[in-house]
Amino acid sequence: MPPFTSGCRRWVLCLQPSLQPRRTRRKKVLLSIDRIPSPVGEILLVFEGNILRALDFHDYETRMRRLLSLHYGAAALQPEPAPKALRDPLDRYFAGDFRAIDKIKTKTGGTEFQRQVWAALRDIPAGETLGYGKLAVRIGRPNASRAVGAANGANPIAIVVPCHRVIGASAALTGYGGGLPRKVWLLDHEKPAMTRQPGLPGLGEALLSSVA
Repeated sequence: MPPFTSGCRRWVLCLQPSLQPRRTRRKKVLLSIDRIPSPVGEILLVFEGNILRALDFHDYETRMRRLLSLHYGAAALQPEPAPKALRDPLDRYFAGDFRAIDKIKTKTGGTEFQRQVWAALRDIPAGETLGYGKLAVRIGRPNASRAVGAANGANPIAIVVPCHRVIGASAALTGYGGGLPRKVWLLDHEKPAMTRQPGLPGLGEALLSSVA
């Protein structure tokens, strides 16, 4: 899957920041959305100022909008470019500075349990993986591995909140919201450079090429 380099449309998203019934009127929050190229295809950034609210892949835009609607309510759209505070760390991440995205500020909807899982995901260092059971233990819910898996799958901020670093109990690369080839590419990208043979593509690069 080659990077997307052409200019694309952008939107601003007006979302209702409430999980309450629609009869409860709340002030709308103006969220911006931008499209940027990356080695794993065009990615969508939804943000409020310098705070990242969602990150998804262009081929899953319908899902992203559905999740945003679920968490915040109705949506309206108009253009807004992403700020350097979001673009630069992502560019550096893809260039090999994996910790650059650790400084990106995020804010999400979701339940208290989901937010607890998503916060724990950010504590998994690049180059490492963790099973659902061990992640459940980390958050003090050792019997909630299934619920942890569901929360991991509902993560609205891909890459920055690294749900791709969570794997199955047998170290299997289980499904990923952005597609398994992207998960493999991201994990391969985060491996130390010395583990790759010079001149040969990593496994993730080969998989992405196979679905391009």
